[in-house]
Amino acid sequence: MAEGDNKSANVLAQETAQLEEQLQGWGEVILAGDQVLRWKKPWFPGALMAATTLVFMMIYYLDPSVLTGLSCTVMLLCLSDYLVPTLAPRIFGSNKWSSEQQQRFHEICGNLVKTQRRILGWWKRLFSLKEEKPKMYFASVISSLVTVAWMGQQVHNLFLTYLIVSFLLLLPGLNQHGVISKYAGMAKREINKLLKQKEKKNE
Repeated sequence: MAEGDNKSANVLAQETAQLEEQLQGWGEVILAGDQVLRWKKPWFPGALMAATTLVFMMIYYLDPSVLTGLSCTVMLLCLSDYLVPTLAPRIFGSNKWSSEQQQRFHEICGNLVKTQRRILGWWKRLFSLKEEKPKMYFASVISSLVTVAWMGQQVHNLFLTYLIVSFLLLLPGLNQHGVISKYAGMAKREINKLLKQKEKKNE
């Protein structure tokens, strides 16, 4: 068991090191983005929401076709991939990082690798469910897709996307400041109260 854990840890460290090397040119931008997403300053959440709202208002105003939107998105990604590694050191200053910055960059890359592994793990479990319990698999997938389709029909697609993107951008800050754990704990206590009340009624 210990040997398996050591092997897994070694693979994780190797994948993290590879990702660090690949993202080295984006290091300054990633660290700056990390500070914004974790609300290092009190005005960061407001600025984040204002920027997100502005982008979605522009999309709503311009109303591009799917092909145009996809082409512009890929074009911006290509330009960023070319320009960011060149311009970032000039904008953010010295290439030399402090030990704290290096450690944070390492943690971010490690978290990205772990997130990728979790997603792949969920994907594999989904296909395992398909093989082991096909009826449950199809019932779960179809009901989930029907729910999503219903939500898409009730709410404007762009507004729904805006809500999802806003939540995902605010999630690291909410987690960092303990908001999620606070409300999750409150929800858990309420559920436990309801279950205890139900048990008392059954008695």
